[in-house]
Amino acid sequence: MRPTLAAESLRANLTQYLTTTFGLTDDSMRAGLAAFLTHPEQGIFRGPYLRIRTPFRPANDGWRHHLEWAPSDWTPWGHQAKAFERLSTLHGPAQPTLVTTGTGSGKTEAFLVPILDHCRRVRRQGRPGVKAILLYPMNALATDQTNRIDAFLQDPELTDVTAGLYIG
Repeated sequence: MRPTLAAESLRANLTQYLTTTFGLTDDSMRAGLAAFLTHPEQGIFRGPYLRIRTPFRPANDGWRHHLEWAPSDWTPWGHQAKAFERLSTLHGPAQPTLVTTGTGSGKTEAFLVPILDHCRRVRRQGRPGVKAILLYPMNALATDQTNRIDAFLQDPELTDVTAGLYIG
């Protein structure tokens, strides 16, 4: 399939559908609708916009230098390793960090692995109490993330780390 041809075909079919569905009898109204639908800059159809995803690159050697704990048999992507460097508390305070990348790229792991590493470290130092609060905008996302946290907490290295979910 060629995206530009498919987009043009879709545009033509939708334009035909909309102009016949409204069945305008006034010539100027019909012309106005057609102009609105087909205008290249101000019409309802813009694009097509193509998004080309380049493959994510694995992290370089040395990414573990920033963490005491990370999932075993796992190599993060480069953007995750950069986040670990900024978010880890192993060598100093965490730095404000914004991770923007595509769906399925591991944004959750980019912040969650350093958080769990921190929780494990301070718990082993004998410091009780809440170590992190994660806020999510939707209950469904919070529930999904809870399942992912639970999966990480199955690691024997994290037996001292606990997590809870509060919705309200």
